[in-house]
Amino acid sequence: MIEVRNLTKRYGPIPAVDDVSFSVETASTGNIIGFLGPNGAGKSTTIRILTCYLPATSGSASVAGYDVFTQSLHVRRNIGYLPESAPLYPEMRAREYLNFRGKLHGMTRHDRESAIRRVTERCWLGEFIDRPIGQLSKGMRQRVGLADALLHDPKVLFLDEPTIGLDPTQIRETRQLIRDLGQRHVIFLSSHILPEVEATCTHTIVIANGRVLASGSPTELRDRIGAGSRLIAEIKGKSDEVRGAISGIAEVSRVEIEPVGPWNRLTIEANGSGDVREEVFRVTAARGWTLREMRREVASLEDFFIKITAEQRAARAK
Repeated sequence: MIEVRNLTKRYGPIPAVDDVSFSVETASTGNIIGFLGPNGAGKSTTIRILTCYLPATSGSASVAGYDVFTQSLHVRRNIGYLPESAPLYPEMRAREYLNFRGKLHGMTRHDRESAIRRVTERCWLGEFIDRPIGQLSKGMRQRVGLADALLHDPKVLFLDEPTIGLDPTQIRETRQLIRDLGQRHVIFLSSHILPEVEATCTHTIVIANGRVLASGSPTELRDRIGAGSRLIAEIKGKSDEVRGAISGIAEVSRVEIEPVGPWNRLTIEANGSGDVREEVFRVTAARGWTLREMRREVASLEDFFIKITAEQRAARAK
């Protein structure tokens, strides 16, 4: 559905996108691809190239089977694009704006009316559809922009930082809407907010300094850092004895201990993906110590992202 090969965009000697390659295929159980990276990583530049708003310096790319450089009109007919700041006309009512956009797509009056009903329901715009856009909140304006992107029922939907500036309730609603849309459309979602990608996407591409560093499902990326077996426990006992006993468990590879009054707060790391909770409880009970907390920490995309970007910086420093 999306093919990118050796894509490069330079501004003078500075590469904004540096030899990027990846592919996105249609899946049967969710089609939400997270394009993850810090500010200035090259995410928006890549999306602008794929949506035919910006030429590349070199490389190739296709969307929905059409070349973005030589078949841009075909690409535009098959995509919807919601930029970070939706370019809306504040003096127009939402319905008027969508009708205007439908005309630009070459839709008949009947098709426009049908499409506006569809996107109004899909984007939860019902009570706001006849209000002036300038009177809508940031979140509602984002929904109008998304309705515009969906109006012609595109195969691929590009969303660039879709929850920027929204309040927590609006963010939650937008994430649910994106998940719903992923059942029908291929969604390419750019974000620097890691929890958003982790909560929404079925596949993730990590980019930094214009280069793709990794790709895979959020679970696969988390597993790559080996942090899925970290355990936090609080045990009352003599610190040296507690450290020695827990360190003596066969599958434990590392123990950090921090005194908290009469308690010891332990960070326990196990070999591989081993789960040592049962053995920690057994050792604690056998010595008559009190255990008041034990929880397993699951690695996050943030852990992975920090690790992989640190590795990149270290490699460049050599």
